[in-house]
Amino acid sequence: MTSRNDSLFARAQERIPAGVNSPVRAFRAVGGTPRFFARADGPFFWDADGRRYIDYMGSWGTAIAGHAHPEVVAAVREAAGRGLSYGAPTEAEIEMAELLCGLLPGMELVRLVSSGTEATMTALRLARGFTGRPKIVKFEGCYHGHADSLLVKAGSGALTFGNPSSAGVPPEIAGHTVVLSFNDCAQLEEAFEAAGNAIAGVIVEPVAGNMNLVEGTPEFLGLMRRLCTEHGSVLIFDEVMTGFRVGLECAQGRYGIRPDLTTLGKVIGGGMPVAAVGGRRDIMQCIAPLGPVYQAGTLSGNPVAVAAGLATMKIVQTPGFYPRLAERTRALVDGLTAAAKKRGVPFAANSVGGMFGIFFRNTPPASFAEVMASDKEAFNRFFHAALARGVYFAPSAFEAGFVSAAHTEAEVGDTIRAAAEIFDGWASGSPPARG
Repeated sequence: MTSRNDSLFARAQERIPAGVNSPVRAFRAVGGTPRFFARADGPFFWDADGRRYIDYMGSWGTAIAGHAHPEVVAAVREAAGRGLSYGAPTEAEIEMAELLCGLLPGMELVRLVSSGTEATMTALRLARGFTGRPKIVKFEGCYHGHADSLLVKAGSGALTFGNPSSAGVPPEIAGHTVVLSFNDCAQLEEAFEAAGNAIAGVIVEPVAGNMNLVEGTPEFLGLMRRLCTEHGSVLIFDEVMTGFRVGLECAQGRYGIRPDLTTLGKVIGGGMPVAAVGGRRDIMQCIAPLGPVYQAGTLSGNPVAVAAGLATMKIVQTPGFYPRLAERTRALVDGLTAAAKKRGVPFAANSVGGMFGIFFRNTPPASFAEVMASDKEAFNRFFHAALARGVYFAPSAFEAGFVSAAHTEAEVGDTIRAAAEIFDGWASGSPPARG
């Protein structure tokens, strides 16, 4: 009997490229048929066949309070009853701006936008407009959205300008981006020594979540801050993923580093499209209509989306929220690691706040190259075996996972037992389940 997921996927491919509206959803990294979801609640979601899964993707980190949190849903319903979109200012936008500036000391002015890509694109434009310089430094394995100048891979040498990693990106645009190795201090120093007076800005995920989870070292992030200050370049922390996911002061508070610009998203929208770019007053005053750097958006600060974000931000500010979230996430990764090691499976896991990474290798990676050396096929087998047992991890070996405040000891325990069962099967040589 054909499952409803199979029939929906076949139908979707008739009218949607690859049947999905964002590439990783297609399951091409892991194989098999993507699940089409019908509803979600707390730490769970249900697919089109009615199968329930423990969700460790959380809308890519957005659902920090859990799916369909009653307070968030109530805020959305109330706001929607007053109108879905105005295309004009609202008081709620001011409340969000005041909240963000109050929580992040380096954020003096903030502009709300609708997506993380839009936020990072605007941050780069601001850095170039403020400095009058053309070049941007980014790091291999860090993803900052699909703006042209960010879809760039490393050149043939460490300090050569980048090459397009997507069709449709002109080489002359990619040529303004320098791609360096994540956590490589020597390479970063060399780049500034060679071209410091042409570098408009450096953009980084302080905790990379798009090559799975790789934490920036204090030395690496501290050097970045010092070099940007010395050379008059703009330091941009892309906290679209880490913002209010790893702590109330985000990654910048965790590491004690104040960036010049910060991009936010995901958590601040509470599951709806809200993102932001903000930072130093003198830089942010370059944005239109105060300055010559243009940015605009019909749905920026959408009242329904901002209502969801404000409700979510109220939840994460409750006492003890982040210590509990970090403790639950650590219990998950420790349990998975113990289950693998007991059965001789090469496995490592790490966590930062409510984010985690799992790797089929003996130690957590510190760079993109080390991530790429992990056993991708082992992850794919694990992913499908977990899926068959009702546990949903992100469908790629190169994506971080997320725990929500709605996950309890019961869900974490069920997940660890499922992993132990999978690893027992590997030890006995039984074939893995494949979705």
